Amino acid sequence: METNRRNFLSGLASASLGTFLLSSFSEKAKTNVFPISCNTYNWTTFYKRQGKNWGEDWDACIADFAKTGIPAIEPSFNNPLEATKLATILKKHNIQMPSIYVNSVLHKVEEGEKSIASILAIAEEVKKVGTKIIVTNPSPIAWGTKEVKSDTELLEQSQNMEKLGFELRKRGLTLAYHTHDTELLAGAREFHHILLNTSAKNVAFCFDVHWVYRGSQNSQVAVFDVLKLYGSRVVELHIRQSVSGIWSETFGEGDIDYRRFAGELKKMKISPHLVIEQCIEDKSPSTMDAVAAHQQDLVAIQSVFQV
Repeated sequence: METNRRNFLSGLASASLGTFLLSSFSEKAKTNVFPISCNTYNWTTFYKRQGKNWGEDWDACIADFAKTGIPAIEPSFNNPLEATKLATILKKHNIQMPSIYVNSVLHKVEEGEKSIASILAIAEEVKKVGTKIIVTNPSPIAWGTKEVKSDTELLEQSQNMEKLGFELRKRGLTLAYHTHDTELLAGAREFHHILLNTSAKNVAFCFDVHWVYRGSQNSQVAVFDVLKLYGSRVVELHIRQSVSGIWSETFGEGDIDYRRFAGELKKMKISPHLVIEQCIEDKSPSTMDAVAAHQQDLVAIQSVFQV
């Protein structure tokens, strides 16, 4: 928690990837030994289009999920009780939960303390069923706006990320920093600050490829630059494709060259946890239901990432 950030930055450039990984992540987070997973937000968007509510009947929802053949899931939790209830249903349907997503507010002192306590309580529960990665995207000032955090708030947020990562690492878990497009505003100030002012051993990177693409005004160049800059910290990918800027119904060819991306990962000897997040939005094609779409996603991602 008291990591000297200047020492970290100077040492990172010369450290080999292998040494970095050995010192940074748990054994399971170092290599792609996790099964392909799927975030639950996808299902929220598909269910909404189908006139259903994801999570209203968890047993029916997970039964649908199991039909896809995807062996693992990345749900989002607000408290330990939610995790306990879902874990029982996942066990029934033989679905693993190697990672979870949690919300947090870390740019203010009091809210930061509450978020850290809440996430640690959830972490204690999910580690019982084999979860290894805790993904969080620190909340923006206000969703749907372009308001950015002050320098003071960014400093508070990075300190809280470091503290949370340290506490999770003590518990055998890895904290993975996630972003949407908001963090790419103002010269990607928030995005770079967090990754440059936290230690690699306490804060890994969940690379949501398409949010970096969209947050950089649909720039594939930015995607590959981020991979060059922070690839050594990537422990998980959120995978989504678009066509002409609109999220496609299934993962496949489109705006981002994922075959090239997978090739670059291989060159860098990085094998992150693969999490499908092929969501739909208002202008996305509408030709199939959630089960059929995710069945296609699984086959396509296995092909592209050769797993």
